[in-house]
Amino acid sequence: MERKKLNIWLPLLLSICMIAGIFIGYKMRDGLPGRSFFSLEKRRPIQEIMDLIENKYVDKVNINSLADTAIQAMLSKLDPHSIFIPAKDLQDVNEDIQGSFFGIGIEFSILDDTLHVLNVMPGGPGDKSGIITGDKFIVANGRSIAGNKLVADSIRKILRGDRGSTVNIRLLRDGKVIDLDIKRDIIPVSSVDAAYMIDSACGYIRLNKFSTQTYREFMLSLEKLKKAGLQKLILDLRGNGGGVLDEAVEIADEFLEGDKLITYTEGLHAAKKEYRCRREGQFEKGALVVLADEGSASASEVLIGALQDWDRAAIIGRRTFGKGLVQEQFDLSDNSAVRLTISRYFTPSGRSIQRSYANGGKAYYDEITKRFQDGELVSADSIKPDTSKAYRTQAGKKVYGGGGISPDYFIAADTARMGPITLKAYSKGIINDFGYKYYLSNRKVKDDYKNALDFSRRFNMSPENWQIFTQLSLKDSISLFNINDSDRNYLVKALKASVARQLWRNEGYFEVYNSEDETIKKALEVLKK
Repeated sequence: MERKKLNIWLPLLLSICMIAGIFIGYKMRDGLPGRSFFSLEKRRPIQEIMDLIENKYVDKVNINSLADTAIQAMLSKLDPHSIFIPAKDLQDVNEDIQGSFFGIGIEFSILDDTLHVLNVMPGGPGDKSGIITGDKFIVANGRSIAGNKLVADSIRKILRGDRGSTVNIRLLRDGKVIDLDIKRDIIPVSSVDAAYMIDSACGYIRLNKFSTQTYREFMLSLEKLKKAGLQKLILDLRGNGGGVLDEAVEIADEFLEGDKLITYTEGLHAAKKEYRCRREGQFEKGALVVLADEGSASASEVLIGALQDWDRAAIIGRRTFGKGLVQEQFDLSDNSAVRLTISRYFTPSGRSIQRSYANGGKAYYDEITKRFQDGELVSADSIKPDTSKAYRTQAGKKVYGGGGISPDYFIAADTARMGPITLKAYSKGIINDFGYKYYLSNRKVKDDYKNALDFSRRFNMSPENWQIFTQLSLKDSISLFNINDSDRNYLVKALKASVARQLWRNEGYFEVYNSEDETIKKALEVLKK
């Protein structure tokens, strides 16, 4: 009886298995993830479209490049600071945050289709190998780097590499060819542009960014100035676009006493997090001035906002950029990364200084240019903060959020610096090129001066020097023959500072440039009160 039942049902079972196999095979033949018979996860339309293009599109496409474009398009709908970092760019971005990279330790410029060494890092791999200022590189690792198609970024990629690896250099010095094998090593990228004493009591520190090394570098500079008699400090954050939030918080802790609130962050998926002072600071009592402008952003604004809210420092300059969003970097599977805005930061009084980005990224960044067009960069009366809600500092002074931090003392921008001739001269690099060429023709000029301050007081641009600069400018199609007095005076000051940079690096540049800077003059005036 059992055998008869099996004989009846066996063909039916085999038929069912065959039909199921055909159905499963059909589903697997489709080949689209998310539409597979075994798929448990529902696919989103963007994933389905990418799969359709990869499997069905008429022509072959670079699907990775297409995916990058799709990611960038999605992020552009969020805020201007959530960005995608392709794998090819990630190393450079991380090096900027870390404050170091592996290379040979030279500063170079491309002049007359040739790589010229402008400066050599003392104690670095290049210095140890015998490279000197004025050397001309003609070959690196077997690749010619002389010609009319030199690109600075391409050269950097050749000179940089893994720590301990070797780069073979063929250079030209005084007509003689020299071959060198240089082992790459760690090259620090300092956050401190300059740290020096302006007079016997007042010091100056300029920070260009906030990397993971900024607090350590700042403390070394502060310690140096304290040993020199520091009682008053000018902290220059002009043009500092921010960086690592924790580093700005640590520096704020050196100026604020007790357990004062420095900033707090909060987001939809990020719980409120407070950053407070944790220790006794190294400069809690001395007079303090902070310099700011439209280029001061993000972590810079955290520091400026805390010092302003607690009435710890006088803020001098112009309204800051207005970035109050916090990004976190997430690494992706293909070695790319995304920096996603996860929260907002707030000053101690509770204000968010983030300005509106409702009209898109282009309008957001164009707002800085609009400030110039509206006259805000040259007139304090043109500043239009968001006055819908006022906040109070510890001393009761009104402050506002929503559009950057307004200074306590306004200093107009130097319009000569933003003139078309000056901007073109900077973009072409001819101001720095002049300093380099002057040094090559006057290698012993440094011996004529005690230091950068002495140089600032006694060095003057001669008519012959101006003529040399005029000829340099003509090579880049910049005519200086009908230049107005304001622009010429500014360029003379910049050229003098460029020579100082060649002699004493960045610190020399700022020591000379600052000697005629109106914002520095105002800072010294405020500190005397």
